[in-house]
Amino acid sequence: MKAVVLYGPGDVRLGDLPKPSVGVGEVCVKVAYCGICGSDFHKAAGKEYIHPVDYPLALGHEISGVITEVGEGVSAFQVGDRVTVDPNWSCGECYYCRGGKTCFCEKAHGVVKGMAEYAVVPVTNVHPLPKKLDMRAAALAEPISCCLRGIDQLDVHAGDRVALIGFGAIGAIMLRLLRMTGAGEIAVIEYNPARREAALAQGADVFLCSQDAEEVAAYAAQNPIDRVIECVGLPSVQESALAVAGKGATVVMFGVPDSTKRTSISFFDVFSKELTIKTSYLNPHTIGRALQILAREDFGADEIIHAVISMAEAAEEFRTPNHTRGGKVLVAVDSTLE
Repeated sequence: MKAVVLYGPGDVRLGDLPKPSVGVGEVCVKVAYCGICGSDFHKAAGKEYIHPVDYPLALGHEISGVITEVGEGVSAFQVGDRVTVDPNWSCGECYYCRGGKTCFCEKAHGVVKGMAEYAVVPVTNVHPLPKKLDMRAAALAEPISCCLRGIDQLDVHAGDRVALIGFGAIGAIMLRLLRMTGAGEIAVIEYNPARREAALAQGADVFLCSQDAEEVAAYAAQNPIDRVIECVGLPSVQESALAVAGKGATVVMFGVPDSTKRTSISFFDVFSKELTIKTSYLNPHTIGRALQILAREDFGADEIIHAVISMAEAAEEFRTPNHTRGGKVLVAVDSTLE
């Protein structure tokens, strides 16, 4: 089968992999669309990743598609069902799983290799699509589920003033979710001034360019910020998230960091402002909620999707990033599926 294959660090090509066979308790999904995630770039570059990487493998884990085969013991789904898949498998038996913290499962591993014509996955990770949800939008379920975890960690109260740092694809999702929480004033802080118009059109009350440090500092001084969510992952941005946070604020570091980088912070500032600092890891138990949100006509999934590209273009994207610099990109594996 055709796939966007990672053969080794820095070596991504459109290639062929054996079609996986279906085992007990598994289903085969013919992939319609697969989103490109920032973590795919981490993996492609050979950086430390959440799960061990065995080469060669198909990149991608944010999929929508149709079931083409069901394995022995599968009764909840049948051939022809439209689905998405949670890419993170957990054992259900270890200390963390029994405590409901499946994102920390001691035996966890990824189960989706999505930039391929077919993906075989455990039925326990499969979720049916709402009838009115199209395949393109459904490929956003996994990133939205991760964002929901971040929003849960942020614990926004109605009327809270929130700073959202970073307005890429994840920031665009976060902005919509923040509006759903009843947040008060939302200030988007973004390095690229060209994203101002889109941020304001999609629900931001204030847009601040992070290149103008004085403007950002002045806003934070005059408008105490209750909640901060950082969606970039760079040390300098993490430091700025703590700097703009108001006294007693909660700060969630959502952006995926480089495992080789370190952040320098003043714990006196954290102490004197009595900040609560949290992180957000994976997407435990949030895929179902993400699908319900995507099915809402007012969510605006089409505004989040910046481009839809072919598998050949996707392989090139990992060598020379282009489309992904503008926002969320989907790979059309089989766009005829609906």
